[in-house]
Amino acid sequence: MSSIKSNLERVRNQISRTSKRFNRPADSVKLLAVSKTRPAADILEALDAGQRLFGESYLQEALDKIAKLTGSGAEWHFIGRIQSNKTRSIAENFDWVHSVVKLKHAKRLNDQRPGHLPPLNICLQIMIDNEATKAGMASGQAKELIEQIDELPHLKLRGLMSLPAATDNFEAQRIPFQKLRQLRDQLATTTTPLDILSMGMSSDLEAAIAEGASIVRVGTAIFGPRN
Repeated sequence: MSSIKSNLERVRNQISRTSKRFNRPADSVKLLAVSKTRPAADILEALDAGQRLFGESYLQEALDKIAKLTGSGAEWHFIGRIQSNKTRSIAENFDWVHSVVKLKHAKRLNDQRPGHLPPLNICLQIMIDNEATKAGMASGQAKELIEQIDELPHLKLRGLMSLPAATDNFEAQRIPFQKLRQLRDQLATTTTPLDILSMGMSSDLEAAIAEGASIVRVGTAIFGPRN
């Protein structure tokens, strides 16, 4: 068994055990394999092991891999910072964008989404810890942006994403994830239910699952340390 295949099995088992521990429904947490900086060959190994969701941050690198893996069944998620001059390529090549923080970028993604593709799934990135070094929008700005995005027909707003400050303490890890879940509950409506919480990585996915994560973004635990 390849290391990527065995790592995927280990992470899936961890997700399953944690979901059961915190009374989450079976299969309520999706695994997004963070494949940024990894070669297409590694993604092929993961695909062979049944993984379908892949997260990329660096656009040109991602486009090269997407081209090589056309027809593979991979679902591509953009998780990096958005730049205005790159929105067209993101809109044309990705299935999801987890890192929307500005109306300007949302409008560009909407206008540049090809008509033959389904609406682009997006999440708003929230700066839940108010860390100046992290990307994201303030919690108080989310309601207005949600209302504006609801008017954009080629986008489908799915939920919220956050990247909290790192800590090794399990209970401390839960706090920002709890805040994001509570914010989602405040903002969700019948027309925009915000069914997705994209939160948790290799080091804190159990705390994220405990607080309601529906997508966990895992790279190192699947592909090993980055070069």
